[in-house]
Amino acid sequence: MIEIIGIRYCRLGTADLATTVDYARHTIGLEEVGREQGFVYLRGDHRDHNICYFQGDPTDHTLGLEVATFEQLEAAMSTLTEAGIAVRQGTEDEAVNRRVMGFINFADPTGNSIDLVVRPFHSGRRYFPSRDAGITEFSHVGLKTSDARRDEAFWSGLFNIRANDRIGDAALMSFDEVHHRIALFPTDHAGIQHINFQVESIDDIMRSYYFLSERQVQIRFGPGRHPTSGAMFLYYEGPDGMTYEYSSGVRNVDADWKPRQLPFKNESFCMWGSRPDIPEFSDD
Repeated sequence: MIEIIGIRYCRLGTADLATTVDYARHTIGLEEVGREQGFVYLRGDHRDHNICYFQGDPTDHTLGLEVATFEQLEAAMSTLTEAGIAVRQGTEDEAVNRRVMGFINFADPTGNSIDLVVRPFHSGRRYFPSRDAGITEFSHVGLKTSDARRDEAFWSGLFNIRANDRIGDAALMSFDEVHHRIALFPTDHAGIQHINFQVESIDDIMRSYYFLSERQVQIRFGPGRHPTSGAMFLYYEGPDGMTYEYSSGVRNVDADWKPRQLPFKNESFCMWGSRPDIPEFSDD
């Protein structure tokens, strides 16, 4: 069993690096922490970075997950190889670009690119945003899946990742006490479906709702509240069609938590009645 201990970063290609970085700083509210060899690093918490943007194909996405030691990284490589998964050992230069001490890369059955990293860098300074959006941490991602049941079995079979709730076949999964760190949403291609940042309170969500609306940023879902995690949320569109989310109040679960099955309909995504303008959430 591969033991994941943290979600670390998203690496995203973008068609217009300058515009995307400006959006991340002044609209999302992230802090730029460095530019090296064409990569731009931004964060919303204590980690070295949460998102790394680079000029390139906007469909080129990688999710970084953390294991505790080099020994566990080597064991993970063996486990994946034995399961028939092609694994690539990262080079020293690639590790430098990821700001980690070592990593391997593989693709899940849908084709999502995943880095398993060891000893990722921690920032020595507190997060200081370009805009006060109330962000407290980078919390989770949505991953696209071409077969949700198959991919849930992949993650739960090889990793310490479990489903805490399901909406239709869409599994909301975690490796720790937070309700979900990875959510699988059915579609026909690979990629990161949305990127979540936790904010301090519902006040921050509503302030951002008005801030984004005044600047004609497309609101894709919300404000609302998820019946699954209990979190209040706001989804909005960023450059290259990426969906970003603010949420607050996500529940923690323990070993006694029993996964619930919700139908795939609008009410299962929002208990307040908001209707999603997100293809992977639509019940139409």
